[in-house]
Amino acid sequence: MKQLLEIYREAEKKGVAVGHFNVSDLTALTGVVTAAKELAVPVVIGASEGERKFLGDRQLSTLVKSYRDETGLPIFLNADHTHSLESAVAAVKAGFDSVVFDLSALPFEENIRRTKEAVEVLKKINPEFLIEGEIGDIGTGSQIHDTIPDLSKGLTTPEEARKFVESTGVDILAPAVGNMHGMVASMIQGKEKKHLDLARISQIKEATGSFLTLHGASGTNDDDLRNCIKAGITVIHINTELRVAWRQSLEQSLAEHKQEVVPYKILPPVIDAIRQVANSRLKLFNNL
Repeated sequence: MKQLLEIYREAEKKGVAVGHFNVSDLTALTGVVTAAKELAVPVVIGASEGERKFLGDRQLSTLVKSYRDETGLPIFLNADHTHSLESAVAAVKAGFDSVVFDLSALPFEENIRRTKEAVEVLKKINPEFLIEGEIGDIGTGSQIHDTIPDLSKGLTTPEEARKFVESTGVDILAPAVGNMHGMVASMIQGKEKKHLDLARISQIKEATGSFLTLHGASGTNDDDLRNCIKAGITVIHINTELRVAWRQSLEQSLAEHKQEVVPYKILPPVIDAIRQVANSRLKLFNNL
């Protein structure tokens, strides 16, 4: 099986992006893996600290490995938005392939210092483990906002990006380029879309030469997603879209089976709803 670094290099050469999907339970994981299997494309399964606590680091790692062995597909596991070195070490020891070491809420220089330390510690445990750093402000969590927050003051500059990558030695950078976590209600209804600062992405890519990740891509304009890949994005994160599909499909299934108490009779529509979202995003990211 190819290492995750090789997958990112190949994606960059092909002009495509690797889809990253967060999961909170087995239904979401099964839906995402099914979509990747249908299209025969690489996929990264993500789990934030909250999702990891709910699922269990070793339990999730074992599940992902079982799917990888069963399908033969390049399916990887990322510890998303990890805020402490202790938590990052737990992920690498549990068999994760990468971590988003997110100290973006700290002052810039402290973020650099502590991320550099994390890179040194984690690479000693597993040299092939990939570390992603984050700078700028893209909000937190998968909230459904009333309006799109003003994140203009937290955008990443090319100069900050260059200094951060050079000083820390991270393998991947997550910049703030007009993206944000969560969605607004109008996005769920299809009335509004997020838009990205595509020129800024190009400038950051040129300044760093690093792999770039787009966090908070749920609800983003499709053309912006296609163009952000051309501008230099290699990994695209989708979470809120999956969570919305999970809830809406679960509510519908429960309404249609009011007397049913058997989970495996209630949950198949939820798996399929997740599969459909992941499938559509993977097609877009891989230009299929």
